[in-house]
Amino acid sequence: MSQTIKKPLNTLQKAVNRSVSVRLKNDLEYKGKMVNADPYMNVILTDAEEFSAGTISANFGKVVIRGNNVLFIQIQKDL
Repeated sequence: MSQTIKKPLNTLQKAVNRSVSVRLKNDLEYKGKMVNADPYMNVILTDAEEFSAGTISANFGKVVIRGNNVLFIQIQKDL
């Protein structure tokens, strides 16, 4: 059985213009449409919502998240 190796940055670049969930090291989570990502995993989200302890705490039009604060990025499945 052969498996292809997926590089995280390639996967992230292919997910531009898709909905994502970004968990930060401080346990905040942002959900929105990722419109850009760079090799440092800095991401820009539009229509972003901030969640704290699973509860929505703020709505933002656009947020820029610095890559060194990111714990993980989850790409949402298409509906």
